[in-house]
Amino acid sequence: MPLLIETRGRVALLTLSDPERRNALTGPLVSEIVDAFDRFEADDDIGAVVLTGASPAFCSGADTSTLGRLSSDASDDAERGTVVNVYEGFLRVLRSPLPTVAAVNGPAVGAGFNLALACDLRVAGASARFDARFLRIGLHPGGGHLWLLERAVGPQTAAAITLFGQALDGDAAVSRGLAWSCEPDEMLIDASVALAARAAEAPKALSALAKSTLRHAPWQPGFDAAVAMELERQTWSFGQGWFTRR
Repeated sequence: MPLLIETRGRVALLTLSDPERRNALTGPLVSEIVDAFDRFEADDDIGAVVLTGASPAFCSGADTSTLGRLSSDASDDAERGTVVNVYEGFLRVLRSPLPTVAAVNGPAVGAGFNLALACDLRVAGASARFDARFLRIGLHPGGGHLWLLERAVGPQTAAAITLFGQALDGDAAVSRGLAWSCEPDEMLIDASVALAARAAEAPKALSALAKSTLRHAPWQPGFDAAVAMELERQTWSFGQGWFTRR
C-alpha cells in the first residue's frame, strides 16, 4: 500500500509509503490521498490530519516515469491531463477544510515541496530539506508552487529558493518562516500529532470556518470588510452552543 493510515485520537496520520521511489506522487498514491481526505472529511471522529513520509524522504515529487512520458508526448491535452492528475495529490490537501500538518522528515522536492506547502503548518525534522529543484531539471514550477511559496516566505526567499536554487534545511526553514519548528527526527511525529490534536479539539465546523476565513484574508478589500466577515461568522458561532467561559 503506498499510503499508510493510522488514527491517534482525533488525528489521522498519513504516511506516504513508497520508500524505493522516495514516496514519489504516482497515480495510485494520488488516488489514495484523495480517497483518504474524502473519508476524513465525512468522519466526525477526525478533526485534523498529519502527513509524513516513510524514511528516507518526505516526498521526492512527481514520479519520474510520469515526467519522462510528458517530455516525449506530443499531445498538449494529454500532457495537461497527466500534470493535473499529479497536482491533485497536493491540491486535494490544500482544498481540505481540516487543519493539516506536514511532518517533513526528509527531502521535500518539487511536487513534494508543494505537498508540504499545501498543509496549514509544517514541522521540520532535523533531516528535512525543502528543495524546489524545478529549474534545475528544466521545468517551470507548477501547481501553484510560486504562489504558495511567496505567500509563505515572501518574495526574496521565494526567489532564492526558485531562481537561485537555495534549499533549506529544518533550522533554515524555521528562520525563514517556512516551518513552525524543527524537531529531532525521532520526536517529529509525536510533536506534529500533538499540534494537530490541539486543532482537533475545536468543533469540526468551527475550525473549518476559521480556516476559510484565514484563506480569504489576503483578498479582503480592507480592514472594515475583514471585521464584517468575522462579525458574521463569530455571531454564527455564538448560536451553535459551543461557547464556554474558561
